[in-house]
Amino acid sequence: MPDWLALLVLTGERVTRVLIDLRMVRGRLHGIARYALELARRLPSLQPSWEFAGLTAPGGIPDGLGDLKPQIPLVTCAAGFLSPLEQPALLASLSRASCDLFHATSFSVPALWPGRLVVTLHDAIHLALPENHSWQRLAYYRLLVAPRARFAAALIAPSEFSRAELSKHLGLDAYRFQVIHQGVESTYHPPTEEEARAWRNARRLPARYLAAVGNPKPHKNLSLLARLASGLPIPIALAAGSGAKAGLGFPSSTIELPALSEAEMPLLYGAAVAMLHPSRYEGFGLPILEAMASGCPVISSNSASLPEVAGNAAQLLSPDDVEAWRQATLAVIRDAGLRRQMAEKGMARAAMFSWDECARRTLAVYTRVL
Repeated sequence: MPDWLALLVLTGERVTRVLIDLRMVRGRLHGIARYALELARRLPSLQPSWEFAGLTAPGGIPDGLGDLKPQIPLVTCAAGFLSPLEQPALLASLSRASCDLFHATSFSVPALWPGRLVVTLHDAIHLALPENHSWQRLAYYRLLVAPRARFAAALIAPSEFSRAELSKHLGLDAYRFQVIHQGVESTYHPPTEEEARAWRNARRLPARYLAAVGNPKPHKNLSLLARLASGLPIPIALAAGSGAKAGLGFPSSTIELPALSEAEMPLLYGAAVAMLHPSRYEGFGLPILEAMASGCPVISSNSASLPEVAGNAAQLLSPDDVEAWRQATLAVIRDAGLRRQMAEKGMARAAMFSWDECARRTLAVYTRVL
């Protein structure tokens, strides 16, 4: 019996119960998983009179999350995220949890549950770039996500860009979406010189390198970096999954990093000369904020939500202009004064984004819905 049901039996009092979707927390920690975990971590202390729980995939929560490991009760869903049996399993889990509100923190939404639903849709990439996704994923978004978004009690988007995109592609009034920016964890801060040196030595990295993170998906546009890497005087350290270096055509000088723990990400950024982020499409752009908070100069594309997140704290370039990226990267490598200026602007910009504020504003949405 969940804790909240036990409390109801013992006291006879009605307790407000909120279930947060954590089913996407599996394997390598990505931005949407972090978002869900940060909410699960902060919301209970903001509203201690409510009961919060997390809905997990059949395998539960992975190890190695550190402080992000949920401290709330967990309800296990019998079927995996976006699996063929997801919908009946999701209905059964929500019915068993007896919750007053379910927060679908990704685009996987319950089709059959009639309760109060809050949905965070991070982007419209499946609809905006259908050529990069399977027909099954496109059909899921059109046939399930779009209708349920219209039914939801509240909709959240992480950026004004995503709000506009979702409104356009789902045919909804843009003001159905509340924009709530994501944040930066306090563990992202500049390392000391000793910490940076020790980490580079542990990972066998040179004293100077450029950081690049992402995955091989076309919209991440890492192939642009592959085209300019051989002409740079220092290597790119690539954190994009095993095989990305060869698959995207990076030169032999590129250093392909293994999967890094969450604790290592601030060191990857903070020990780098700069972070390169040429993505064509993002709903928010958490990596550039995390790099900025770590004291790392950022060169980013000027596409999608990235200018909204970066402000004037990053150098923004066309995702198609290889020569502009080459020249901007060479300038940052060669000019220590420019690096200091960019790092200072970046840290000030990152300080404007807080997970605590994200959680407070999300709680306000719950309160309004309930």
